[in-house]
Amino acid sequence: MGIEAEFEVFVDGERVMPEQYWGEPGAFIVLPLGTHGATNPQLPTGGSVYFDQGVIEVVTPVIELDPGCSARAVRNLWEQIGFVRGEMTRWGARTSHEGRLGGFSTHYNVAFDAVAGEAGRTAEALARLLAYILPLPVALLGGNRRSTGVGVRPRGNRIEVTFDFTPDPALMIATATLIVGIVRGAMAWPSYGLEALDAHSIPVVEGVAPGKHSSRRGWLVKDFHFERSPFTTNVDARAWPTRDGRRLSLRALSREIAWRFRHSIRRYADPFSFRLLFAVLEGQSPSLLELPDRPGAYDDAGRACRWGEVLPELRGRPVGGRWEVSPDARWSAGAFGEHVATRDRERGLHARRMEREARRLARGGSTPPGLAPFPTAGAGAVADASPAPGTGQYRGQDRRLESPGTWAGDEDAETERRIRPRVLERRIRDHPGRTTVPFNDRYLTRSSYEQVFLRLVSGGRLRIDGQPHAPIGMRGWYHAAFRDEAGGERLLSIDDLLDREGDWE
Repeated sequence: MGIEAEFEVFVDGERVMPEQYWGEPGAFIVLPLGTHGATNPQLPTGGSVYFDQGVIEVVTPVIELDPGCSARAVRNLWEQIGFVRGEMTRWGARTSHEGRLGGFSTHYNVAFDAVAGEAGRTAEALARLLAYILPLPVALLGGNRRSTGVGVRPRGNRIEVTFDFTPDPALMIATATLIVGIVRGAMAWPSYGLEALDAHSIPVVEGVAPGKHSSRRGWLVKDFHFERSPFTTNVDARAWPTRDGRRLSLRALSREIAWRFRHSIRRYADPFSFRLLFAVLEGQSPSLLELPDRPGAYDDAGRACRWGEVLPELRGRPVGGRWEVSPDARWSAGAFGEHVATRDRERGLHARRMEREARRLARGGSTPPGLAPFPTAGAGAVADASPAPGTGQYRGQDRRLESPGTWAGDEDAETERRIRPRVLERRIRDHPGRTTVPFNDRYLTRSSYEQVFLRLVSGGRLRIDGQPHAPIGMRGWYHAAFRDEAGGERLLSIDDLLDREGDWE
């Protein structure tokens, strides 16, 4: 697996295009570590930094899929963010400028194991299937109230999930852990057809279908695909009708999906990440969606919060069924109401597009493939929507005192939640002594690939056929280039380097 993070760049308070302002990363990163490709500096922990269409992109090296891999990948990413942030600070001191990184997006990449000769089990089919599974739990774990959507893209030998940057390291670990567990778990299914959602009892919001991704191939689920935004609706409001006839909250729906993949998630998680992931899903630890607005740390990534720290806005304790807002909280610039108005306009545009599509279909156009109608009772394809406790449902029967009826669909359900308790699924309990703690990496080792990259940037030489060779950079993601004393070059894959620990000088 690997993670990429993109950042907008601000110099003296104004946004700049880094490729126009600096030309190449070496203009502000001063450290002779070799390069990844032609000009992109190789960072101390093995990743790389480069400019990509108006943003700075920081990329981790390959991390093998083992228990704790998501925490290792996120730690590596935050170490590199800290390094780039430090180099920008030193550049600012040299040039009398103030540089700032604004969190833009994160791309989570998970290896796809293609099976030769098995029709239908392709990266494209898996990405489409995951576009129905991942968006809501990913939104709850890593999103904020100004997020807009979740994307899933097939990239040949990997699946890429695109989402907002998450400025809290622990929540990013929980998000990465969920993504790796679900991607690898669904990858093992015998079929990637959409009927697998019903076969595996995955709750899907009624009437929601992913749209085409805005870049490259893939799928994108935006807030306007839903009747109301999952990023601004109360996470405990039973506002989401599912295809099996239930009405669930965002938290309950996300928790049930994660529970279906719990064995795969545990396989790739460390104990801390697994506990934190389900603590958020249970309402025992805050989600960024439960805060009043997007934290200001998005606008100063790498300095407002670092590896080994907790976002100040997440340090509040539960009081009266709500998360207390920390006195140190700082929010993003711009009125939240303006963001909501902008998204409402997007929803209106999407509704008009859907009306045009409906008229086209009425004139005889083809119907895009999608989910089939949910089987009726007795069809034999899916178990009953409310099975008895202990038969596979995460928490057994629905705990509602009565059906919420029109309450959960009422436009006032959010504003009048205090007087309509049955609309909400209360999870938050007051615990005066509980405090949020950062990820403890005391027992988190370096992955084998990380150790290879650390040797490559250590300044040492590798003996190849008895001759010392100096590492000069990466060629792609899987091969390292070495140069001997006569100027000749050799390429070795990172897998070849795993067994050469004793050949380093």
